[in-house]
Amino acid sequence: MAEAHTESPEVDLLQQVYAAFNRGEIAAVLAKMHPEVDWPNGWEGGRVHGLEEVGEYWKRQFKEIHSRVEPQSFRIEQDGRIVIEVHQIVHDKNGKLVADRMVEHVYRLEDGLIRSMEIRS
Repeated sequence: MAEAHTESPEVDLLQQVYAAFNRGEIAAVLAKMHPEVDWPNGWEGGRVHGLEEVGEYWKRQFKEIHSRVEPQSFRIEQDGRIVIEVHQIVHDKNGKLVADRMVEHVYRLEDGLIRSMEIRS
């Protein structure tokens, strides 16, 4: 696996997505996704598909928890997917810490948009 070039269009896109997500800007994140995006439902379990389902999932999630995800490093797997080591901090709606951990987010891009993501513990 190779380190991703930190000034590549793909890394720039993903950095924009993390910044918008951390600000709670759902529409800005969805604008960077493929219409048929395949996304993990890391909060409730399973997966969601398409922009509408992802947007509804985040609306539900943001009502109950506040997640902050900070990319730490980027690398490219042999199949071209981008792996991001992420520091994830989650608080419930009362401010109680729920999680503070490192995870990997694995992205597949298509036509300059996010086509899918998976979470690795």
